[in-house]
Amino acid sequence: MFWRGRGVTCLQVMDILCFGFGGAFLSLSLSKWSAKRMSGAVVIKNPTTATEQWLVNTVRNQAQRVGITMPEVAIFDSPEVNAFATGMTKNRSLVAVSAGLLNAMTRDKAEGVLAHEMSHITNGDMVTLTLIQGVLNTFVVFLSRVIGYAVDKFVFDTRRGTGPASFLVRIVAEILLGIAASVVVMWFSRQREFRADAGAAGLAGREKMIAALEKLKMQQLPSALPKQIAAFGISGRESRGLRRLFSTHPTLDERIARLRGQQA
Repeated sequence: MFWRGRGVTCLQVMDILCFGFGGAFLSLSLSKWSAKRMSGAVVIKNPTTATEQWLVNTVRNQAQRVGITMPEVAIFDSPEVNAFATGMTKNRSLVAVSAGLLNAMTRDKAEGVLAHEMSHITNGDMVTLTLIQGVLNTFVVFLSRVIGYAVDKFVFDTRRGTGPASFLVRIVAEILLGIAASVVVMWFSRQREFRADAGAAGLAGREKMIAALEKLKMQQLPSALPKQIAAFGISGRESRGLRRLFSTHPTLDERIARLRGQQA
């Protein structure tokens, strides 16, 4: 059998699972800390301005409506119009908005953005994305070992199927399978943006969410969020053509059309 003594032992299976899920869940557990550190977001503990008070009150009201613990609320110093949410669980989350968003958007539009981020939290998108990434990481490592063993054993006719060819084939397989896995993860990331838009429409109002997305279309600045958290930003990296397969976000036009279609 391949399973015991001819490729992957039970101990190796545990190693694969730890590798596949360990990194993903470690990243999730540190997501709030790392997001604040990378973006420079400062948590509002005692609001000192009318804008900060409105921001905290709006997040609190939305959290009460969806039935979760009040998230931490933070502002990061950036001229771009953006916001993101992260956290290990629904009740241990963070909502952060840019100074540029607060300066550029009316409160109605900003409320739509906050509702979008709250929908990400209530949908459990951070956890789900981590699970998908973990499953695919495990699949990539396991299947690449199977392919490497099979090629070495049956093509090069070695005894154990663990010769130099196995190692080289495993590397190539991991690269190719990793690319395929990334396409799957990015597809899910785009779908969750549509779901968060729909959730925001129900929480804050469809017109507020559409107006917020229209405002984002006017932004000329590229996203300044580090790529590790860019997928969680409301204004993410979007692409067209073949590069769209690796885009974390649908185009803003697609998102607006989807919302308007739901309104019809």
